[in-house]
Amino acid sequence: MAAKKPEVYIALLRGINVGGKNSLPMKDLAAMFEKAGCSQVATYIQSGNVVFKADAKLAQQITDVISKEIKKGFKLEVPVVVRSAGELLKISQKNPFFKKGGTVDTVHVAFLLHTPHKTAIQSLDAQRSPGDAFEVAGSEVYLHCPKGFGRTKLTNQYFDSKLSTTSTIRNWKTVLKLLEMIRTST
Repeated sequence: MAAKKPEVYIALLRGINVGGKNSLPMKDLAAMFEKAGCSQVATYIQSGNVVFKADAKLAQQITDVISKEIKKGFKLEVPVVVRSAGELLKISQKNPFFKKGGTVDTVHVAFLLHTPHKTAIQSLDAQRSPGDAFEVAGSEVYLHCPKGFGRTKLTNQYFDSKLSTTSTIRNWKTVLKLLEMIRTST
């Protein structure tokens, strides 16, 4: 029986190289993925977006492997969220805010480490950040922030505390770039 061909995945790291804090060079991050057994590793911008190929077993373990390597090498606690290329494609197709007037500049997505419980989702306050909106769909929270993401009260900390998980948020331009990178790596 032939071994399964590696698939494309995306790792999204939270809170690195933001505002001069949690410095982690992308070349070092890429090397960690390669050392773990991933191939065709590519990073996008300095905030921790990694496209890579791996078999399914390694992809399931990569969150823990990379988090431990970052802690060991850089003394940082960095959450890592992973999605398959297929999952990211579906996420990009299901964004509800483009039908409601959202634009590439005003739409974001929070990738959650775990799917939240229904009661946790119900505890979210739709009026927390007037003018902004969100919708939870599985392990993602779609965000529409027409006044700018820097002004919203819909933050990682808010979603993490209410949904009992870990999130990392990306703007829609980054999602589109990651989709482009996926297409060129398949």
